[in-house]
Amino acid sequence: MTNDTEASSHQDSAEAHVAPGAPPVPSSSQPEPAFPSTDPDTVKVQRPPTPGSAIPVGLGSSRTSVNLGSGGARPAAATPSARRPGRGPRRASLQVKRVDPWSVLKLALVLGVALFFVWLVAVGVLYGVLHGMGVWDKINSTANDLLQANEPGEPLISAGRVFGVSAIIGAVNIVLFTALATVGAFVYNVSADLAGGLELTLSERE
Repeated sequence: MTNDTEASSHQDSAEAHVAPGAPPVPSSSQPEPAFPSTDPDTVKVQRPPTPGSAIPVGLGSSRTSVNLGSGGARPAAATPSARRPGRGPRRASLQVKRVDPWSVLKLALVLGVALFFVWLVAVGVLYGVLHGMGVWDKINSTANDLLQANEPGEPLISAGRVFGVSAIIGAVNIVLFTALATVGAFVYNVSADLAGGLELTLSERE
């Protein structure tokens, strides 16, 4: 009985005089952790002390490991476009205060050139359809009879004349369209400063 008591007192004094900062010696009776410490989702939190138990000096507070992952995957963050259920699409009211004249000039020039080619294609299609119906031949014969009764001359309506006049009209339209769009941008800026710009309401798709 005396030997057993002395052995237990020596063991308690050895546990009480552990060097400060030394890690606690794991006991064989403690179960192995469910998650390895190398897992990135495993963090260490402070374990609350048991009431009535004394903490050895120099061992500090006890810590335990907690795994925050679910099945080895982190929870996906909510996407910014997700809306709360039961709410309609978000709307934003904006006001156009100023239009850049230089950007309007460039855009009007590009649109004018595109419309120029569309105009030539439309004239070509119309000329081909009327030529197939024989309209131009009748007009040319009538004009030849009225203007030059004896000598047949150059026809009044031909492909060269039609496309030449159409190209001149298209070029004039490009200049006028670009100039009017640029002047309109200046006029809009002045009007927006006086009376306010156009109000726009933007909304998300439902």
